[in-house]
Amino acid sequence: MPSLFTPFALKDVTLRNRIVVSPMCQYSADDGVINDWHAVHLAGLARGGAALVIAEATAVSPEGRITLGCAGIWTDAQGDAWSRAVAGIKAAGAIAGIQIGHAGRKASANRPWEGDDHIAANDARGWETIAPSAVAFGANLPKVPRAMTIADIERVKGDFVAAAQRARTAGFEWLELHFAHGYLAQSFHSTWSNKREDAYGGDFEGRAKFLLETLAAVRKVWRENLPLAARFGVTEFDGSDDLEAGIEMVRRFKAAGLDIIDVSVGFSTPTAKIPWGPAFMAPVAERIRGEVGIPATTSWFISEPAQANALIADDKVDLVSLGRPLLANPHWPYRAAIELGVEKAAWTLPAPYAHWLERYRT
Repeated sequence: MPSLFTPFALKDVTLRNRIVVSPMCQYSADDGVINDWHAVHLAGLARGGAALVIAEATAVSPEGRITLGCAGIWTDAQGDAWSRAVAGIKAAGAIAGIQIGHAGRKASANRPWEGDDHIAANDARGWETIAPSAVAFGANLPKVPRAMTIADIERVKGDFVAAAQRARTAGFEWLELHFAHGYLAQSFHSTWSNKREDAYGGDFEGRAKFLLETLAAVRKVWRENLPLAARFGVTEFDGSDDLEAGIEMVRRFKAAGLDIIDVSVGFSTPTAKIPWGPAFMAPVAERIRGEVGIPATTSWFISEPAQANALIADDKVDLVSLGRPLLANPHWPYRAAIELGVEKAAWTLPAPYAHWLERYRT
């Protein structure tokens, strides 16, 4: 059996293979409440044979949305809507996961197809953005956020906890904290955005404080037998030696109760020189996996079955996270099984599909 199609167990969850649907924002919710589109989208990806479907970045509060169309989980009504989506994912044989986060200074933005920039200051649809310090991201997101008070910090940590509780009630079995991509948590870690002089800024210990406290608080309410993950930007590719700090942060995450790390890029500055290329974050994930001793996954320009299988077979990552390849072909796992020589490849799909494909194959 190719490595890509071997099971993977973490806590009380067992994945049927190593293929993960990476969170992909749909920007199509109504006041944070997901709708039929989200249910069809997520169930379709599960039906295609992926083992774990992680729902899009979901805001822990109204101010934490990237755009007005972003999904939320700050109300019970939103949680109820998510429970229906979870049922669809499970019906197709996959594990249901969700990513929760706060957009920080990148919030109050237009949807990508409507500008992908901050909502204009004179537009009543916009809202105040908050961040560790009053430092704008720049480029297409020039809005200067308000520096958070200690009360703000405590409130947002509480929002993460409440979101985790609602995710548990909705039936999710895999929770991922969005600590990457220049959003709020990453902004505390990054020297580009954190200029604070109190306990939540300054040296590494101060800049780590919000992330570690948030993780620890969520760990207390998230069931111990279920995986807790984090997507974290371990490096900015800004010419500094920040990767060492990123690896140390992951080490602290593990000590605080993290079960698996999704290795990504910081995206805290628009001037970073990111070395885009096939699976370019895999060597970083492999190093973290070895040095920290924590299971790891990554995404970014992984698209071919042989490539994905080699990442697992060569012990670079434990899981492969895919985004756009699965949007282009939700049945990518079936295609991969055929290309990798899996006997009766159709049975990588749910039984109702596999029956027809296997029985009437030519």
